[in-house]
Amino acid sequence: MGELLTRDQLSLRRAEWKAAGKKVVFTNGCYDLLHPGHVRLLERSRGLGDMLILALNTDASVSRYKGPSRPLIPEAERAALACALEAVDAVTFFDEDTPRELIAEILPDVLVKGADWSHFIAGREEVEAAGGVVHALPLEPGYSSTNIEQELLRRQP
Repeated sequence: MGELLTRDQLSLRRAEWKAAGKKVVFTNGCYDLLHPGHVRLLERSRGLGDMLILALNTDASVSRYKGPSRPLIPEAERAALACALEAVDAVTFFDEDTPRELIAEILPDVLVKGADWSHFIAGREEVEAAGGVVHALPLEPGYSSTNIEQELLRRQP
């Protein structure tokens, strides 16, 4: 099971993993309405290294990005779900519009985003400058939190 960590705790854990020679993978997102596409992306991400960090947008960040009706699941519950996933070793939050600052602080060995973000992957420059690699992984077709939300609303009488 993964651990929910503050940024300071995550920085300390990152240093421990680095000292132990562990390859650290980082990904991020809202992860509102956790679905099979999320789980598969996290599993593929974890397969790229030894430890996987998932940075979740805070509720305020999700609302700024996706609108006032989101998130559908509060951040504490999204974090608990993420920590329960076998692929995830650590979960943390970021409140900024992008996780660039957090990525620059952690400097993972591998940075992953879904291919829908291949045009802009926050933290790419910092990770590559430190010798890390960046991957834009293909998404699982047919899964989208936004589409699920829209479908549920469409079904309302």
